[in-house]
Amino acid sequence: MCAIEAGKRDRKVLVLEHAEKIGKKILISGGGRCNFTNLDVKPENFISNNPHFCKSALARYIPQDFISLIEKHGIKYHEKKLGQLFCDGSAKEIVQMLQKECEEAGVGIKVNCTIDKIEHINNSSSETAFRVTSNLGVFTSESLVVATGGISIPQMGATDFGYRLAKQFGLKLTKTIPGLVPFTLNEGSYSELSGLSIDSIVTCNNARFRENILFTHKGLSGPAILQISNYWNEGDEITIDLLPGIDLLSVINEHKPNKTELVNVLAKFFPKRFTEKWCELNFPTKPVNRLSDKDIEMIDERLHNWKLVPKGTEGFGKAEVTKGGVDTNELSSKTMESKKVPGLYFIGEVVDVTGWLGGYNFQWAWASGYAAGQFV
Repeated sequence: MCAIEAGKRDRKVLVLEHAEKIGKKILISGGGRCNFTNLDVKPENFISNNPHFCKSALARYIPQDFISLIEKHGIKYHEKKLGQLFCDGSAKEIVQMLQKECEEAGVGIKVNCTIDKIEHINNSSSETAFRVTSNLGVFTSESLVVATGGISIPQMGATDFGYRLAKQFGLKLTKTIPGLVPFTLNEGSYSELSGLSIDSIVTCNNARFRENILFTHKGLSGPAILQISNYWNEGDEITIDLLPGIDLLSVINEHKPNKTELVNVLAKFFPKRFTEKWCELNFPTKPVNRLSDKDIEMIDERLHNWKLVPKGTEGFGKAEVTKGGVDTNELSSKTMESKKVPGLYFIGEVVDVTGWLGGYNFQWAWASGYAAGQFV
């Protein structure tokens, strides 16, 4: 996006891509259909040490701007849920669209490019310039834009290159940790429920999300867990309401005359495999007419307020994004330019701005790229 916008301003632009093709993360996103934005993007959907930093860029390039772009290219799309927009066809259409826009703007692209060295130099007119030494040759430029992403999904080729470059030029970084990532639980606790999904409300540190949780061999995943992981710190307790909106006390009392087994009452709301395991771990099943008021209150509490402390996360290998990055205090929120090094810009995930699950991180990429593209 930054390259396209700079090219439209008749800037001579070259994109150096270390992978063998462009847009690899776009291609795998959204199950191959690319959740390219969200209809309801607000600054509150983003996490940063400076929550105000993202406001300027997000206001200047809104979801409708990107929607207009894909409509211009005839790409069909649909809303899946919660404002999340996906391609009807394939994520390849988004990559092809961006590639075509680059071509029309006169932007050059080189792939399989390994950067050996980047130097800050003074050219003949005493203006700031950068020299990039790579396996494909040496390039000099007036401006340098770093759009290297974070370190999540290293198997896709993600590296800490952008962070190292920021350090090289004296910019501060915030702590980088896995974001939008599954939790691990103590061994064996619920591993046999792997594959089961339950509509839940998950809360932690004043954040609250209602979506599905998914039991895995290692712990918990699913949209609600990935969302809350952005607000979780090691050692924090999370609370899960497994029966949102259900008055379990009334339900159990209704079944007392029939002497229904507790496991069968719960099976009206959960998969049988879950109810059997839950009763085994929490409360041995018995006919509900034999449950005391104290028993029922305890069952209700454990299902509406399941409290647990995750052992940890599945790390960068399974994280969809990287939390943290280049400190926003080092950058202009209007231009994305370094305050210390004129001509040096950082955009997208490499910056300490992390969005919710659901197209928000792509919108930040488009918006921050657009912002920088007006000034580079």
